[in-house]
Amino acid sequence: MKRRSVLFAAVAVLTLSASAALAQAPIVIKFSHVVAPDTPKGKGADKFKELAEKYTNGRVKVEVYPNSQLYKDKEEVDALQLGAVQMLAPSLAKFGPLGAKEFEVFDLPFILPDKASLRKVTEGPLGKRLFAKLETKGIVGLAYWDNGFKIMSANKALREPADFRGQKMRIQSSKVLEAQFRALGAIPQVMAFSEVYQGMQTGVVDGSENTPSNMFTQKHHEVQKYATLSDHGYIGYAVIANKRFWDGLPADIRGQLDKAMAESTAFANESAQKDNDDALAEMRKSGRIEFITLTPDQKAAWRKALDPVWTDMASRVGKDVIDEFVKETKAATN
Repeated sequence: MKRRSVLFAAVAVLTLSASAALAQAPIVIKFSHVVAPDTPKGKGADKFKELAEKYTNGRVKVEVYPNSQLYKDKEEVDALQLGAVQMLAPSLAKFGPLGAKEFEVFDLPFILPDKASLRKVTEGPLGKRLFAKLETKGIVGLAYWDNGFKIMSANKALREPADFRGQKMRIQSSKVLEAQFRALGAIPQVMAFSEVYQGMQTGVVDGSENTPSNMFTQKHHEVQKYATLSDHGYIGYAVIANKRFWDGLPADIRGQLDKAMAESTAFANESAQKDNDDALAEMRKSGRIEFITLTPDQKAAWRKALDPVWTDMASRVGKDVIDEFVKETKAATN
């Protein structure tokens, strides 16, 4: 009997110890993204990891998986919805194919005059309403992160709209981006970001649009002869989480993660312009790609060629969304 009592006591101690260990196990957040760690998005993700773990005193562990280590462009949102990962920072173009077509307003050519205008949208009522569109998809929007304005690259000089004719241009999956290149006479081809370098190298695509930091870190300048400094469009990201996971977090933990997200967002957005400027400088220094600056007349010709995209996409994106977007950006510049 005494031996049995000792055994029961030992089992009870072990059970309590195991329970305590389980209670102390950190909450793991898998944060997956498709770009290099030394890009604006990559730096933002790493900063969030640092701050989240600091502010929660280790109760949260953030595992960052860059460079499509876990999932490619087309797979990552599905993985988030299924709970295979808890956080992503996909480009805003990703939400159109998901059914939140209003996000494709960010893809319209020449819709953003500058970053101040962008802030008016993302930090205002429109930005919040767009995030609300994701909740029925099992997604919660946490923040908007910058990358920057896009340039065009190809193996031929792109100065006039006519130069695009017949060029196979890689795009993200976006009906607006598809319409943009068709308006220029090019052939849009959807391709995962991780496959673009090889696609350019082998001639599967002739060119692409992207920000300088994305181009440089993926070495696109090594397989493209020209890049046009067009600033015709914008690439930004939405940091998102699996809604069931996020809503199920203890309130105090979620509060600390919100704080970490706010600070990492400021960090990522401040880093973006410098990263793009540095990437341009490094690509110039390499001597492997020639940069083209458009004249005012050439840029006007690009705008004229791309104007119909706004009209064509109004029924998809929503004319009211486009009008509100433009109204907000104009208010920022006045």
